[in-house]
Amino acid sequence: MDKIEIGGLQFAWELDKGRFIYEEQDSVLFWISSAMREFFDTIEEISGEEVSNLVFETTGYRQGIVVGEYFQNKPDVGIHKAAELITNTYASAGWGRTTIKNLDPEKHTLTAELVDSWEHKINISQGKTEGGRFLPAHYAGIFSGMFGRNIWYKVEHYQLEGYESTIIHYFPSEVTVSENIHQLARKKESQQIMELEATVEDKTRELKNLVRDLSSPIIPVLDHVVVVPLIGKYDEERSEELLFKTLENLPAHKARYLLLDLTGLDKDVSQYTANLISKVGSASSLIGTQTLLVGISPELGLQISNSGISLATFDCFQTLQHGIYYALGQMGKQII
Repeated sequence: MDKIEIGGLQFAWELDKGRFIYEEQDSVLFWISSAMREFFDTIEEISGEEVSNLVFETTGYRQGIVVGEYFQNKPDVGIHKAAELITNTYASAGWGRTTIKNLDPEKHTLTAELVDSWEHKINISQGKTEGGRFLPAHYAGIFSGMFGRNIWYKVEHYQLEGYESTIIHYFPSEVTVSENIHQLARKKESQQIMELEATVEDKTRELKNLVRDLSSPIIPVLDHVVVVPLIGKYDEERSEELLFKTLENLPAHKARYLLLDLTGLDKDVSQYTANLISKVGSASSLIGTQTLLVGISPELGLQISNSGISLATFDCFQTLQHGIYYALGQMGKQII
């Protein structure tokens, strides 16, 4: 085994086994601006930037907790000494230079100054304009473990923004990584619900337009004779839609007779349907078109009678064929 000591820290290699040992622990080495950048880029590509930021933040914090609790279990090492040991150890591992300032064990506050950290170098190689969250959260985890209470952070500014260093303030807080995860999950869930509602609304609108077009066709069957089938059940919106569309198109067909085909009506004839028939008949007569009702089955006729709706002003026929024959006869024509 090849060994070396630098700054009081032990580095060793077992090349035949492919091992690198740092302070008697198995370790690995990565090139920051290539391999590590590719690692970060891949996570962001798969998860998206928002989720990735939370992943890095949460991972950094939880790894920091492990370090902090390790020193909390060493009563012979005080907070200030532990902070010095940690930053020196991290510097020897290529994490950049971190200086802890204004460390107050009573108030559980401190400020960290990071210069040329590995995360900063990755962000530069990624072409980013804002620093990452791994290291800020990592030191929050370290001091949460050492203080025995939750510590969170606020970045004053990043070195990436053109400053000489990254400045981060730490303080007691109710903010936790678990809460952040739940908030993001709820946010994503809300976004998905909103997207689903928007999709449903769009599809509903398309379906309503399709139903409107299909359920209110004006069919010219012969010269001056058109048929409008009434299909399903009519509410206020459908009634107004059919009335408007019918009156708008009757002049184009030079219709003298309008046959309202009731064959496809819902058996439960509503007041809207009755009013629709009455309005179509009255409005059509004003532009010179007579309305005939066709397709009235015995069941529908009984239903209309029981409902108290009066259609006495209209000529009524059992089938569409009968209505067409009548209209032709009134115009002095016949089908040979």
